[in-house]
Amino acid sequence: MNDNSTSRDGAAPTATGITGLDYILRGGFPADRLYLVEGTPGTGKTTLALSFLLEGRKQGETGLYITLSETGDELQAVAHSHGWSLDGIELFELVAENEFSSENEQSLLHPSEVELGETVAGIIEQVEKADPARVVLDSLSELRLLAQSPLRYRRQILALKHFFAKRDCTVLMLDDRTSEPGDLQLHSIAHGVISLEQSASEFGSERRRLRAIKMRGLKYRGGYHDFSIEKGGLQVYPRLVASEHHKEFDSTPVSTGLTGLDALLGGGLVPGTNTLLAGPAGVGKTTTAVKCLVSALERGQRVAYFLFDERLATLLQRSTALGMDLRPYIESGQLRLRQIDPAELSPGEFACAVQSAVEADGVKMIVIDSLNAYMHAMPSDNFLVLQMHELLSFLSQQGIISLMILSQHGLMGDLRSDMDLSYLADTVMLMRYFEVQGMVRKSVSVIKTRTSVHEGTIREFDIDHTGIRIGEPLRGFDGVLSGNPRYVHGDDKLLRGN
Repeated sequence: MNDNSTSRDGAAPTATGITGLDYILRGGFPADRLYLVEGTPGTGKTTLALSFLLEGRKQGETGLYITLSETGDELQAVAHSHGWSLDGIELFELVAENEFSSENEQSLLHPSEVELGETVAGIIEQVEKADPARVVLDSLSELRLLAQSPLRYRRQILALKHFFAKRDCTVLMLDDRTSEPGDLQLHSIAHGVISLEQSASEFGSERRRLRAIKMRGLKYRGGYHDFSIEKGGLQVYPRLVASEHHKEFDSTPVSTGLTGLDALLGGGLVPGTNTLLAGPAGVGKTTTAVKCLVSALERGQRVAYFLFDERLATLLQRSTALGMDLRPYIESGQLRLRQIDPAELSPGEFACAVQSAVEADGVKMIVIDSLNAYMHAMPSDNFLVLQMHELLSFLSQQGIISLMILSQHGLMGDLRSDMDLSYLADTVMLMRYFEVQGMVRKSVSVIKTRTSVHEGTIREFDIDHTGIRIGEPLRGFDGVLSGNPRYVHGDDKLLRGN
């Protein structure tokens, strides 16, 4: 996914070792420049910095980690938690433990003046000694405290910047945002700024995101990008931009596996379109989607199923009882069935999982079951509908058939949903209960398609041990979609067995 390119200022990219971040920066940081990585404690600055140095070691470059806040043992512990070894990387604790003794105290000069000068001199000495290609300075809050004034602090950072500029090394300076709100001193000095953020949800794990605030001479991918801290480092999920992903594909409709349903759809499911299956609980939305994906699997295509609502074991058991055993396809790898815990998943990570299924695994059909759980589990994430729109646009440009399930409130009569996503859908399929002579029956209709002339009728359908059966159009009833049908005339042949 990396897009290695030379920036406009001529500096070749320096890979960070984090695939998603390199993608955002189009290859990495432009080399031989000074960058600011800022974020409150716990956002992942140290992990990012260590990944940066380890990537340099992999490429045969020397690395130096200068710490003014953490001990060497703490850094080793962070590396160990990710399964990393820091062998070959210089770790330097600028303030040794014996320097805190009373013997080293003096009173002729203000302590901060002496300590700031000694600290900067120590940084310079270590860089000259190690002659590294990559440097991490952790953290600037210590220098800020020693400087005690914005002017002295800015002068010292500028002095360090000019020093590093002569050393042909790429530098990351870490800052924990302890400065006054709105203080942009470092932003103006640094060649680029990466901001890491962390927020707590009312339920579920914390959410993290990053943003490249500036990157001189580089057309980076802007905006917020979700990320998580996993064993092995940062996992960055770049914001999906649908316009960057397009390919040619055959748009010939394919069968759902049900002749009656194909007729309702005007020929079947069209590649590059998404279909919304809406209806009350238990009416058969998931079973219909499973039938469609089984038809795709039988054609030899790969399918990905993202399950939010139901337990995986229940879905497999129910599908098998209806004559649609999914286990052989899962075992062969043709079907990717992933149960999602939305409380632990960010929208960006979900979009990245879908993108990976398409680009890496080559799936031709995506099922999202259901949109209710996806949307409700992330109420604090703004612009979630816009992210869904971008995801569906991506799938459309890749020629993917997308099936989305939306549960509606109620069983009969006026049914409603918490969100109106029909405008996002290319095809909308309504599934309803209706009553005939004291028996509960089910109907299906297609009220919208953007790619074909669909059948405007309402058909009865039934689900039993043989699977799904689609009946003839219901022409002798009025009010079926309202759940209050009225028999008018004719001799409709309803499905037997009810």
